Amino acid sequence: MPLAFRSLSHGTVAFGFFNVATDAMLLDRLFFFASDFCAAVVDLCARGRASMGGWRIDEQEGVGDLHGAIAGRDHSGLIGATYARWPFPADPDLFHQDPAGHVSRAEARGMMETFGEAGEIVLRVEDGGSLFHIGSYVFDLEGFAALVEYVDRGGWPRWRDGERPACVAEMVEAASGIGLLARADRGRGRC
Repeated sequence: MPLAFRSLSHGTVAFGFFNVATDAMLLDRLFFFASDFCAAVVDLCARGRASMGGWRIDEQEGVGDLHGAIAGRDHSGLIGATYARWPFPADPDLFHQDPAGHVSRAEARGMMETFGEAGEIVLRVEDGGSLFHIGSYVFDLEGFAALVEYVDRGGWPRWRDGERPACVAEMVEAASGIGLLARADRGRGRC
């Protein structure tokens, strides 16, 4: 499920997976796939700039109501459409992010195309690696590292059986390779 993260540009924003059956993600009003985000972070670490395809949904009606969708009472908007197709699991033990969520990508893409406006989302680094942009959203080093760590964990409720997709491992390797995660840990006083 999406969690609250601190951005420098938009205050507190939601980021994360919003349905355990798909690898679709959101960053406030931006929607994209985890595999594309992971590939973009790998490119960002290598070149300082990357892009990924995604969709923007500005109206709340187009986004939907996560809590209403989870409860099965509101299937409006993109989030509601995903829960109409892939309902919240009745068994709490099944509430884990599916590492094979990319299998549902075609269906999820169709939903995103219905509710959102397609476009390119540019990721870039500024100020010697202290500012990270995802579209118009700006994060400091610790904030961006927290997004990477969220995807690495499989968000909340974590990856099913602790199994993360290969693209996630590649992203973490690239981020660790440039010291991104270690620098963020030092910034939080953990090391």
